Amino acid sequence: MSKPKVATCSLAGCFGCHMSFLDIDERILQLVELVDFGPSPINDLKHFTDRCRVGLVEGGCANAENVRVLREFRTHCDILVSMGYCATSGGIPAMRNLVSMEECLREAYMEGPSVHNPTGRVPGDLELPLLLDKVRPCHEVVKIDYHLPGCPPSADAIWAALCALVSDAPIELPYQLIKYD
Repeated sequence: MSKPKVATCSLAGCFGCHMSFLDIDERILQLVELVDFGPSPINDLKHFTDRCRVGLVEGGCANAENVRVLREFRTHCDILVSMGYCATSGGIPAMRNLVSMEECLREAYMEGPSVHNPTGRVPGDLELPLLLDKVRPCHEVVKIDYHLPGCPPSADAIWAALCALVSDAPIELPYQLIKYD
């Protein structure tokens, strides 16, 4: 019998949730015995070749490319988990939602204290993904099956949730795994 597949991706965030995932340390050897990996920064695979049992998504949606990747994950994953504050609520990237897009771009590319931009232009190359009007948490773009809180979630919380999901067991996250005080 084939092992369940797990895929991961990082959208608009800091990659901290993937670092926390890697903090499962030697348990990653146990994980490799339990699952195969689909697309993930962990194995540098970029495309789905078949269905994945579980998709772990970190980061919110700040641009059209984030939306495309998230929708692709939803299409190819039986269970989709948003992990971390950026995926569940928008996180730090969503702070730009407090100002207009024009003001945000002006500060970032023309008037910011560390900006050196002699042309005074905002980058507009067609290769750059189109920014969304607001940074959105994942559940505003696709159906999310589970939310794993934290900034980032602890390695133990990720381990417990992932082990439960790939073995059809109920997810049990005791308070100690999800407290952030």
